[in-house]
Amino acid sequence: MVLAMAAFSIEDMFIKAAAQSVPIGLILALFGLGGMMIFMLLTWQRGEVVLHRAILSRPILIRAACETIGRLNFALALTLTSLSGTSAILQATPLIVVLGAAMFFGERVGYKRWLTIFIGLIGVLMVIRPGLDGFEPASIFAVIAMLGFAGRDLATRGAPPVLSNMQLGVYGFFVMIPTGLIMLYFSDQAVVLNAVAAAQIAGSIVFGVVAYYALTVAMRVGDVAVVAPFRYTRLVFALLWGIFIFGESPDAMTLAGSVIIVASGGYTLLQSRRVVAAIVR
Repeated sequence: MVLAMAAFSIEDMFIKAAAQSVPIGLILALFGLGGMMIFMLLTWQRGEVVLHRAILSRPILIRAACETIGRLNFALALTLTSLSGTSAILQATPLIVVLGAAMFFGERVGYKRWLTIFIGLIGVLMVIRPGLDGFEPASIFAVIAMLGFAGRDLATRGAPPVLSNMQLGVYGFFVMIPTGLIMLYFSDQAVVLNAVAAAQIAGSIVFGVVAYYALTVAMRVGDVAVVAPFRYTRLVFALLWGIFIFGESPDAMTLAGSVIIVASGGYTLLQSRRVVAAIVR
């Protein structure tokens, strides 16, 4: 999960940079096409079929819908707001994922783990500051994206075991192509792709594939309640790129909230290791 978050943050950095000169719809379409082709090659290398009949199963269809909602709104949030602010809002995803895992998969979540996740959410609210002067209306796109990504992660957990992580990657990236083309159709921005933007999009594809695969493995193999809080690490990486690449200047409240978010994730790991050690003994 930490590897996925690091790679996702670099992907976000490339997409935000490319969006300064290229329509976000074109970026999404090319991003989806590149990622889909890479996962198709990996799928064929494993001797698997790309179009499996399980693609029409309910979890996969829900996953595709949530992926579309998440990617579309996240792209808009990245374009209209700061990288660090958008990433901060996404840190509420673990709360929704853990709640969904308890409701739909019957996973047990102890009160200490719930408490640390809620403390992390308080840290997120310190960063967002809804209702105050520092809140940006365009941040609603990030909120919708967060709900979409949470639904995607839960649907990934319920995906048919017959589908490999490579096949899921093909389907996940494919939905970005029509989403991006629809955005491009309604955009009035000139379609111009220079060498720098092309390189940035290519970088986003490479890191996006790494992130997508790592996230899929984490959600299918690990205990959702344990791995989900480590989404908080994405904020740390986003803050670094926002400061050093885009010249953003997070204030004291943002930094304090970020520390609380990361600390809550670390405490969750510590509690989980103690539980495992007790069971082994």
